Amino acid sequence: MKFRALLLLCFALCASSASGRASDEMFDFETLRYRAKMLAARPYTPRATTVPAALRKLSYDEYRLITFSGDQAWWRRDGLPYQLQFFHPGFVHQKSVQVFELNGPTVKPIKFSRDMFNYGGLKIGGGLPDTVGFAGFKVLGRLNLPADELVSFVGASYFRALCLKTVYGLSARGLAINTAEPEGEEFPVFEEFWIERPVAGAKQCVIYALMDSASVAGAYRFTVTPGADTVMQVKAVVYCRKNPKVLGLAPLTSMFWHGENSGTNHGDFRPEVHDSDGLMVFNRANEWLWRPLSNPKATRVSAFSDDNPRGFGLIQRDRNYESYQDLEAHYHLRPSAWVEPVGNWGRGSVRLAELSAADETNDNIVAFWVPERLPEAGQAIEFEYKLHWYSDQIRPPAGFVASTRTGHSQTHEPELRRFVVDFDGPYLRQQKPDPAIVPEVSVGDGAKLAYMTVQKNPYNGMWRLGFGIKPDASGRPVELRCFLKKPPHVLTETWTYLWSP
Repeated sequence: MKFRALLLLCFALCASSASGRASDEMFDFETLRYRAKMLAARPYTPRATTVPAALRKLSYDEYRLITFSGDQAWWRRDGLPYQLQFFHPGFVHQKSVQVFELNGPTVKPIKFSRDMFNYGGLKIGGGLPDTVGFAGFKVLGRLNLPADELVSFVGASYFRALCLKTVYGLSARGLAINTAEPEGEEFPVFEEFWIERPVAGAKQCVIYALMDSASVAGAYRFTVTPGADTVMQVKAVVYCRKNPKVLGLAPLTSMFWHGENSGTNHGDFRPEVHDSDGLMVFNRANEWLWRPLSNPKATRVSAFSDDNPRGFGLIQRDRNYESYQDLEAHYHLRPSAWVEPVGNWGRGSVRLAELSAADETNDNIVAFWVPERLPEAGQAIEFEYKLHWYSDQIRPPAGFVASTRTGHSQTHEPELRRFVVDFDGPYLRQQKPDPAIVPEVSVGDGAKLAYMTVQKNPYNGMWRLGFGIKPDASGRPVELRCFLKKPPHVLTETWTYLWSP
């Protein structure tokens, strides 16, 4: 996700009170897990800020003058395969986090220093103690270049990563609590971080984080392996002070303003503007689902029930520059993110929340896994997953949805809502027009199927499935599904759509 000013205004980091830790303290994941358990056993107390008022009062333009000095990157002088750079506290970063280096099991605080930053002529009165902390940090390593940015953590429990030939787009979080619920969302915070000092030639970077919030405390470990498919192995143990109404595991957050299925571009010159264009799900029944994203007029939530899911993610499937026409934002280069559960996650559902967005500065899409049941408050919730950041490496083995369009005819049966779904894939491209390839379309309550057709597109080799529905007078949202088959074989993933009259 882009760390937009509006997002940061809402989800500033909380401070840490642990800056005075002894450098000889021993540390491992079990130590962190125990800290989280003890933290959850006590009533929640928000940590006081260590950020001076002068920094908290900085304007947007003033804060932008502050930049990190590249020659001050942590581990740069040591010639190690990874480096750390830090975000300065202030402006919307009203609280800070503490960051520690792990050298074996030994903890060493990484102290704030003004020498790490360029202030661009900005005058900040008074001294800044070395315990003030940072707004967050980023890890640099070899990707396209020897010292490319790989991953960053800044703002609540948000983080994002890059793979080869991509630019920052969507982001992930540690947890989602009561997302899209009427009582309002709770945003847990990574309060402290520990980062393993890499050895020469290390292929991975390992990061630990302590989470805290009104409802939960948790211990996290992120093992980052950069590449064409950058993989973050995430191990987490969470303890609830009180069980929330909705606890979302492995949440992903993205932006969808408008696309080919929107029916409007809001007066924007670009055909499409989004970080992700669909939710992809691979369920235990070996069915691949594709749900195109939307920018609804009001918040809506969809759930896809499953038992021990195989994977889900928010995907930027359209990689064609012409679809976006943006030379600055490079939406065609935004990565996709795919959650691959490790171990048995049990019964639950993949939940998709789509919020209304007035422009592209609002991240209005969230996807996460909701367990069917939670243990009693205070009991450990343990889960692990691989989080893939990639361009095109993960997709259904059969045909996939290439585009979704919807509208109606001005002259012929204007009462019908029409849908055009294009399917692509190596097998489909090789097939000549064949009457044995047929569509399967299902329409939920609120409308009736009026017609359906399928044809080979001679111009691009795809297959186009078209159908129309006739809504009833109820005004209910209508669930739609379709795919292509050549009996007895299913040739494509399942397109699923929620259409609102």
